[in-house]
Amino acid sequence: YTDTFENLHGLEQLPGIAVQRLMADGYGFGAEGDWKTAALVRCMKVMGAGMPGGTSFMEDYTYHFTPERSFVLGSHMLEICPSIAGHKPSCEVHPLSIGGKADPVRLVFDSTPGNALNASLIDMGNRFRLVVNEVESVAPEEKLPKLPVARVLWDAKPNLEVAATAWILAGGAHHTVYTQALTTEYMEDFADIAGIELVVIDEQTTIRDFKDKLNANEVYYHLFQHGL
Repeated sequence: YTDTFENLHGLEQLPGIAVQRLMADGYGFGAEGDWKTAALVRCMKVMGAGMPGGTSFMEDYTYHFTPERSFVLGSHMLEICPSIAGHKPSCEVHPLSIGGKADPVRLVFDSTPGNALNASLIDMGNRFRLVVNEVESVAPEEKLPKLPVARVLWDAKPNLEVAATAWILAGGAHHTVYTQALTTEYMEDFADIAGIELVVIDEQTTIRDFKDKLNANEVYYHLFQHGL
């Protein structure tokens, strides 16, 4: 399901903790009307049922740039699933400057460090494209007392500069599904079963080869896949 914070008539506060608990129970969610990500969250929740690690709706919240290595801080306004929590979440109430409602309740935590991936489902007009970026979740270097939301800090493979460039070239969306329960192999099987395109950004990715793959895929789906 989705919601839009401008259209939540009758609710006294934005549904932060409600969304978090529903995702923890396996529901698919996408903020701001994002039905494609909501559907993908549900599919990946089902695929990862009973496996270690969690799966959550996610977005690139902000970036941490250093001369040595750059990182992504993933989060959302309120709605990150506690299945990815690395410790017992804290239930907190804080003001929110948008939405025009009462201060919302949310679960606050940092994610478990380790291997993970982000997936984005894109409507290409004549097909769906599944964009996958392998990442490694790391522990934050500092406490984040002024960011009272659930969050995960990750190192995008092969690095943020290449990963971000490839993501943009592939048309990857602002919203993603973050998972530590599933590997790229599972996403490849899912794409095969669903009959959709898959592009992967991983440790071996170079922009030159990635552009070639996108161009080759475009030819395949326009000609051979549709019998033209």
